[in-house]
Amino acid sequence: MTAPVSAAGRGAALARLEIVRPVIADERARRVPLRFNPTDYKLSKSNTFAEIAIPGLESPPIQYVRGGSETLTVEALVDTSDTVEDVRAKYVERLRGLMTPDSREHAPPIVRFVWGRSVFTGVMEKLDITYQLFLPDGTPLRAKLELGLKEYRPAAVQAMDPPRSSPTVEKSYLVRRGDTLSSIAAALYRRPDAWRELARANGITDPRDLRPGQVLTVPRLP
Repeated sequence: MTAPVSAAGRGAALARLEIVRPVIADERARRVPLRFNPTDYKLSKSNTFAEIAIPGLESPPIQYVRGGSETLTVEALVDTSDTVEDVRAKYVERLRGLMTPDSREHAPPIVRFVWGRSVFTGVMEKLDITYQLFLPDGTPLRAKLELGLKEYRPAAVQAMDPPRSSPTVEKSYLVRRGDTLSSIAAALYRRPDAWRELARANGITDPRDLRPGQVLTVPRLP
């Protein structure tokens, strides 16, 4: 990481956090600056899969259940050694405030991490603080911060995403416990009434006769 003294005043675009919600008109109050840019940041994304228990199989088939929230982890340095101010009052307390529920939202604020063109919107999930430089009386002048943000995407925005299953492409589907033909048709076609197409394509005469682990052919809709 670049030393604080040598990095000061270089004029590069500084990383910052911006409060997205609740809405704050005052730009200075809305922005929470970081004194120096991080050397890197990490994005993580995970999926949840369920194992379908079928007796006799060494490796059970897996079925996609849902996606997990993306997370951002970044280490940052804040320092007041040039002004000898308490780094807690200058920087750390504002960042800690992002983990406190807002009285209007009844939840911590939604924030945006901005560094150049890199933008990530989420809520502050984690904040680790390590103080590293002190005055003789114990006042901290430098802190290393590890920030963890969890992705925030409103349900209304996600509902506008393109469907992940195309009704014009033939594919297969692994039946899970609790599935019905109508629920599968709703998930794949967004049309529960299309269960008849599934039944015809798989030679199913009794729509209640579905078994976990059964592989269905999902036909193209006419």
